[in-house]
Amino acid sequence: MDHLLVLLLLCSSGVQAEEKHNSESDDVRLVGGASHCAGTLELKHLGEWRVVDGYAWTLKHAAIVCQLLDCGSAVSVEWRIETPNKSVWEMEIECIQSGSAVRDCVTSDSSPVITNVTCADSVRLLNGSSLCSGRLEVKSNQSWSSVCEADFDQQDAEVVCRELGCGPPSVLQGALYGEVEAPVWSKEFQCGGHESALLDCRSSGSARNSCSLGKAVGLTCSEPDDVRMVGGANPCAGILELKHLGEWRPMYEFGWTLKDAAPICEHLDCGSAVSLQQTKSSLKFGWRIKPDCVKSRSTLRECTTSGYYNPIMNLTCSDSVRLLNGSSLCSGRLEVKSNQSWSSVCEADFDQQDAEVVCRELGCGPPSVLQAALYGEVEAPVWSKAFQCGGHESALLDCRSSGSARNSCSPGKAVGLTCSESDDVRLVGGASRCAGSLELKLGEWRPVEASEWILGKAAVICEHLHCGSLDYVEARNESLLRSVWRLKPDCVQSGSALRECATSEYSLMIMNFTCSDLLIQPNIHAFSMDGVSEAQQQGLQVSSRSNFTISCSIQPQYPGGSFQLTFTSSNTTYSYTQPAVNHSAHFLFPAAEPVHQGNYSCVYHIYVFSHNFSSESRLLSVAISDSADSPAPTASTVHTITGVVLLLILLIVITALYFSWKASRELKLRRKENTDVVYYNYSDHGAEGGSAEDESHRLKGAHLKSK
Repeated sequence: MDHLLVLLLLCSSGVQAEEKHNSESDDVRLVGGASHCAGTLELKHLGEWRVVDGYAWTLKHAAIVCQLLDCGSAVSVEWRIETPNKSVWEMEIECIQSGSAVRDCVTSDSSPVITNVTCADSVRLLNGSSLCSGRLEVKSNQSWSSVCEADFDQQDAEVVCRELGCGPPSVLQGALYGEVEAPVWSKEFQCGGHESALLDCRSSGSARNSCSLGKAVGLTCSEPDDVRMVGGANPCAGILELKHLGEWRPMYEFGWTLKDAAPICEHLDCGSAVSLQQTKSSLKFGWRIKPDCVKSRSTLRECTTSGYYNPIMNLTCSDSVRLLNGSSLCSGRLEVKSNQSWSSVCEADFDQQDAEVVCRELGCGPPSVLQAALYGEVEAPVWSKAFQCGGHESALLDCRSSGSARNSCSPGKAVGLTCSESDDVRLVGGASRCAGSLELKLGEWRPVEASEWILGKAAVICEHLHCGSLDYVEARNESLLRSVWRLKPDCVQSGSALRECATSEYSLMIMNFTCSDLLIQPNIHAFSMDGVSEAQQQGLQVSSRSNFTISCSIQPQYPGGSFQLTFTSSNTTYSYTQPAVNHSAHFLFPAAEPVHQGNYSCVYHIYVFSHNFSSESRLLSVAISDSADSPAPTASTVHTITGVVLLLILLIVITALYFSWKASRELKLRRKENTDVVYYNYSDHGAEGGSAEDESHRLKGAHLKSK
């Protein structure tokens, strides 16, 4: 009885689910197309049919509509604008995906947007990793059937992949995406490979009633060759174009970062993403790829939507080097591309100068770590020659290489490289490098837009600039709309480099930062009247009752301000404040006492930019000792005093000798003057006809003069 009740409940729930599906499919339709699985999307809600606004829908959104209509896989979706505005329904696809009824996920709106969806009529792929992979089912007479591997070959697979808008088949394997589910397609397909739909192919006359376990067709179609770069210096640079719905159109740059663009470079078999810029275009209709969709590892065609946007994306990827498995675009295991093949590089063939070239080529800063196997082991093939760069080349393949070839590389010897982040962030217009408007360089310097930021996340910028913690951040209105970079906070908080988290925008709002290291650290010095100044590490030792002075100073940044001298001992804390005069202040202690023993620091305070800021010096230790306990003079002090005394003695001796010489010289001059006077007197007497004795004296004077 219990088993019967369970069976009845299961049957009842199955019937209810089928009725719910049929009810919801009756409320959704595609009109104006070649079949009921193609056309303009309309929805019946509250008894009224209206078109659905599918603005920015992708194939992943359209797949839900195809499922509701019991059609095959989603092939295309496109929205366009019609004027004037009209009443529309908006469907929340995420709401429907959560299991809610369609009617619970619909809102009314007024919009000029209408949505065209195309689903496959009669084939679908289930349980795959993308819309181009899964277990194959075919629809006939309103019923879906599994296909047996024995009835399906490579040419049949080519038709299915083409019908679904995918690339050529890459994998055809039984039970790859699940077992056979009843019912089973009864006939063998016999396609030529050129048909546009699987049901257009011929089929065998014999019928199959069963299929062995593990034999359901599992099909993986490759992604179509639908992305290219045009107008650049090589196939890895230029304007990004996407082929969708059979038409090449430019891809519009809409919230993309370098980190988002990395899968595009990978899809094109290029190296790492290097730069991302906007290019103005006169074209008004193009394709847009949602970066969040691509990051989920969905294929590009599943993440594409049509739209009217400007500007378009100009992307540059490195064409011959890439770093894999790293924590950022500037770190990883090095690979080099030549002849359309990527090769690992052996540590023995790569040095610091080679690393400088690679980091420059990738738009990163200088190499910071070069270590074997840091980001994984060698993978074949291995680059065969040693690089011999000078360090100035613009690309690694521009460097010379050795003549000898290498065929293998020992395990653990693959080049692991970490480049530093480029100096691509700055604060400008402030009084120091730690204050001002935030600017970022991605090919060109631009200010950073102020949206989405909160105080906690903005602190990362101060840390990046080595400016301490964040004091405040504010948004400032500009008078004119200008090109800016927008940093995605979640990306920055995840530890990604700032250059990887920037996207191009137009905005009036820019960011102003002030970090805690707006002020440089003040200096503190001390000296006592004992003639002793403090050593950098040992501090100052002062004799009791001696006076000492502590000086605070700071390099000139702003006028004014004040210095607060803080003193901390084991029991108490004091502070003294003086205005800053010529960017310094001096605190005199007339008589040192034991209570003055402790640690001192200078805190500089100033009010600028409508905020109070402060900066503290290092700690200075002051010890007070009794005079009797004062330390004995050191050998250097004794030598200094001895030298001074000897100099003084020498100076005194020299001075005494000088004055002695000077006195002796003056005495000789006076004697000479007296002798000249005697000679002339005697001469005068002789002229008057004196005595013989007088004449004798005259001759004697003449004899003295001749001497």
